[in-house]
Amino acid sequence: MQLLKPDYIATSLHEIDLDILRQKQIRGIIFDLDNTIIAWDSPNMQPEITDWIQSLLNQNYRICLLSNNMPRRVKEIADYLGVPYVPRAYKPVKTGFRRAITELGLNPEEIAVIGDQLFTDILGGNRLNLFTIWVSPLSKNEFFGTKITRKIEQFTIMVLKAKGVIQ
Repeated sequence: MQLLKPDYIATSLHEIDLDILRQKQIRGIIFDLDNTIIAWDSPNMQPEITDWIQSLLNQNYRICLLSNNMPRRVKEIADYLGVPYVPRAYKPVKTGFRRAITELGLNPEEIAVIGDQLFTDILGGNRLNLFTIWVSPLSKNEFFGTKITRKIEQFTIMVLKAKGVIQ
């Protein structure tokens, strides 16, 4: 159960306290793509999210996108932001996360993972001892498989709360 416990929970990206990242000496961030920084199957990012990510880059954070999505979609968003990316990551498998760590050129203890799913983003990040941040999904519109996983995720959240693992 500890592998599913995020280090930090936020309802949105804007709610993330960057002072906590600085205190933890986080210098790089691995972002999930769909429903974390852009709504699933949407061609456009919200301007406030684009601005927020740009402010992170201006503060010298290194950023890499890590997604289970197809290369073309991930590349389009990564090129738009001017950041490296790893598509078809098969999260929570460690391989994609390791590739993102290599892209960032940092040690794992200097990297945070931000994503909207416990069973992909948080589990994968925790398996490599990265600082994990769980955010609420941007949209209820999701891939069919994700909708099924969300049901299991809701049950898991109830169990984690009952055991006092998360609040």
